[in-house]
Amino acid sequence: MPQPRRFAGAELKALRRTAALGQAAMAQRLGLSVSYLSQLETDDRPITASVSAALTRLFPLDWQDDGDAPARRLAALTDAMADPVLAGFPPPDGLARTAEQNPALVDRFLALHAAWRQAEERRQIGDEATASGIAGGRRLPWEEVRDWFHAAGNYVDPLDRAAEAIAETLVDARPAPATDALLAHLARHGVTVREATGTDAPLRHHDRATGILTLNRALPPESRRFLLAHQIGVLGQSAIIDQIVASADISPAARPLLAIGLANHFAGALLMPYTRFARAARATRHDIDRLCQSFDVSFEQACHRLSTLQRPGLRGIPVFFCRVDMAGNITKRHSATRLAFARFGGACPLWIVHEAVAIPDRILVQLAETPDGVRYVSMAKGLVKPSGSYARAPRRYAVALGCEIEHAAEFIYADALGPTLTPIGISCRLCPRPDCDQRAFPPADRAIAIDPDVRDVVPYRLV
Repeated sequence: MPQPRRFAGAELKALRRTAALGQAAMAQRLGLSVSYLSQLETDDRPITASVSAALTRLFPLDWQDDGDAPARRLAALTDAMADPVLAGFPPPDGLARTAEQNPALVDRFLALHAAWRQAEERRQIGDEATASGIAGGRRLPWEEVRDWFHAAGNYVDPLDRAAEAIAETLVDARPAPATDALLAHLARHGVTVREATGTDAPLRHHDRATGILTLNRALPPESRRFLLAHQIGVLGQSAIIDQIVASADISPAARPLLAIGLANHFAGALLMPYTRFARAARATRHDIDRLCQSFDVSFEQACHRLSTLQRPGLRGIPVFFCRVDMAGNITKRHSATRLAFARFGGACPLWIVHEAVAIPDRILVQLAETPDGVRYVSMAKGLVKPSGSYARAPRRYAVALGCEIEHAAEFIYADALGPTLTPIGISCRLCPRPDCDQRAFPPADRAIAIDPDVRDVVPYRLV
């Protein structure tokens, strides 16, 4: 497919005026005719590669030769137009021309659409809080941190790039740093690693005075590696972490939690270096088990890392990721898709992740459709984290990962889908479906009618 052409007349004209040049002087510098330059500035002609190269050479600080910008703009516009609220406008075959000929307008539209989606998320939070009886929708500190990562796209560029740079100094024949390399790196920073036993021992304890890092002996190897990587982040990236925390619009109580979350983000990026992991994910069609084997990480760690692949110029496919406990509480969540998660109370009981909690170590797949008509491929797997003692119950939960149906060809789990389409919602209090047999509560914005002479699965109907 040919690359979209770049029309940048407004940028070119602004650059010329900033340089205090008339059209004749600008045309002479670029080796163009005045009429050709005029056509470029009025978007009658696209910016060619040779013209862009000349502008980059003459104005290196002011002209950005972003050859991928037209393709990214068209992809973003196509994604925005897939929003059901915009269905059919404009016709899909007109998007490419619109993106080419009106780049500034398209950029403004994309910013407006992103702002609208954020406003809808805030409205939904308020509606859900009201429906769940939570006054004012007040967030707890850990919810503030969760929302901060969601607003950041679950990707923190300076930490991610720093982790990748360190990983490149530690890897050998494998795509990820070996445990011995992590230990050696910590040793160079004066950290000695020891093991602790006993049910009361914490998973990790770092004595700042002695430099001793104590890890619980019951930890699986993947968790041990993650905590080693976390400690490398705490020691080596404190300046970046402190700067990010200081600039975050969160409460004082949430700041320590954000610092921990940022160190965890660094740890995942160190064990699964961005470029290597993103390419491996594409090559394996996001086969989690193969990624776990290649990078020596757990199933949950690999799923979580896939949800962070949001680096400009090397984005992964947009996925959603969550972790759900036995009671249906969502303890981790992020969505780069249009799928929204319940914030208060349980998620939709028809979603496959709830069944997966009860069936550990088995992957379940589902084709689901939300009330807005968007279809998703979901994969869920139940997991058990051992405690190391019979006296301490293991942790049981499930993780789910999925994408919109348009990306099914790149998601290996779509190969196992059957013909059944499951209608799901966000939560019962927000779901508008009138005919769901699993409904636990009526929607907050709908009245109900009860007929004393009729009893169905749900003892009322929506009006």
